[in-house]
Amino acid sequence: MKLLVTGAAGFIGSNFVHYLLKNHPQDQITGLDLLTYAGRLESLKDVMQSPNFSFVQADIADAESVDRLFAERGFDYVVNFAAETHVDRSIREPGVFLRSNVEGVRVLMDACLKHHAGRFHQVSTDEVYGDLPLNGTVQPFDEDAPLRPSNPYSASKASADLLALAYRRTYRLPLTISRCSNNYGPYQFPEKLIPLVILRALEGKSIPIYGTGENRRDWIHVLDHCAAVDRILREGKDGEIYHISAQQELENLAVVKMILRELGCSEGLIEFVADRPGHDLRYAISAKKIAHELNWMPSVPFEQGLRSTIEFYKSHPDW
Repeated sequence: MKLLVTGAAGFIGSNFVHYLLKNHPQDQITGLDLLTYAGRLESLKDVMQSPNFSFVQADIADAESVDRLFAERGFDYVVNFAAETHVDRSIREPGVFLRSNVEGVRVLMDACLKHHAGRFHQVSTDEVYGDLPLNGTVQPFDEDAPLRPSNPYSASKASADLLALAYRRTYRLPLTISRCSNNYGPYQFPEKLIPLVILRALEGKSIPIYGTGENRRDWIHVLDHCAAVDRILREGKDGEIYHISAQQELENLAVVKMILRELGCSEGLIEFVADRPGHDLRYAISAKKIAHELNWMPSVPFEQGLRSTIEFYKSHPDW
């Protein structure tokens, strides 16, 4: 199988490349990444010499570069992890997110159609549904829930999902979509909650928490996410949307306190700051469909995954 993995030097993309090379050593993988601030070749240094992996630096929204790459190599599958993902940045610079997360997806799908790629897989997010109340009275979203994005980031991802589904209906492009909950694990850029807290705590710096810290997120280890996407590629049904979730909801404040306890740091480092605009209260999605249809289940308990993540950042001070 010949795969193109976009966003290959980013957090989830680099973990996916490692996962594929370990579990499918017969596959030929091309990694593509623009190497913006969150993409780091250091995340791929262990596989750069692999005969089954090659890296290309390019922008998924650059149609000429993407077309040339498809013409030269041809791909059975395209897995699109490439995206701007940080909500705070999307509030400040929404145009950057629209270019990467919408126009980039359009360029990739056009190349898939022109060069007859076997399937396009769009990696999306649970944030496209908006939030749920904190009291737990509303059940987690299923794959048929309406899209109600709350910020420019989630709106750009929802737009890409709708565009992908339209391409399938209009042009018969083979595709699947996965929507995943909050990821954590090694190689995550330290603007996100868990690596930010770990690194600031290790340096004895204050840890800013939005609002009261009651916002709830459903956390999944990045390798569980990778395993689920791999299962969708090989066994998923064309045209389907699959949720990927570990069903491990926790308040942001609880996660911060768990990290501080693991590091032996004082909760006095916590500093509550003004909430960000449109901050979603609770994300929760049901993963019953992927469990039933593809026999996928998460394998990493949160406490175990968090400890291993902390150890990664402690042993990789360059991060």
